[in-house]
Amino acid sequence: MHELTIASSLIELASDHASRNGRGRVTGMHVRLGVMCGIARSLYFCFGPATRGTRCEGAKLHIEEVPLTIFCEHCAEARSPRSLSNLRCPDCGRPSRKVLSGREMELTHIELEDEAPHPVAQARQTLQ
Repeated sequence: MHELTIASSLIELASDHASRNGRGRVTGMHVRLGVMCGIARSLYFCFGPATRGTRCEGAKLHIEEVPLTIFCEHCAEARSPRSLSNLRCPDCGRPSRKVLSGREMELTHIELEDEAPHPVAQARQTLQ
């Protein structure tokens, strides 16, 4: 399952970032995902189970879907085609070879929680 591999990679990146920055848990991840990837729903579905037993367990996945945009050389303009399978300019009908957006897959933001104090240290602070 391709989406599970992507979810695992996101979890690994976020967990490593939290560890390097001395933080406890990852509480959220923000991803920009182009509509041409076609995996947003599947990624949501497998993300939760993939986080089990990691610093990301319980984290929220926020996906910003990036629309498909092409560049029409004839019109010299960026355009949004009518469908993902037909990369033609909606105005002049000519095919385009240049996709400007819609293929992205980018982890843009990681929400972190501070490292929780050790229970013994917390008890000592309470007694003082």
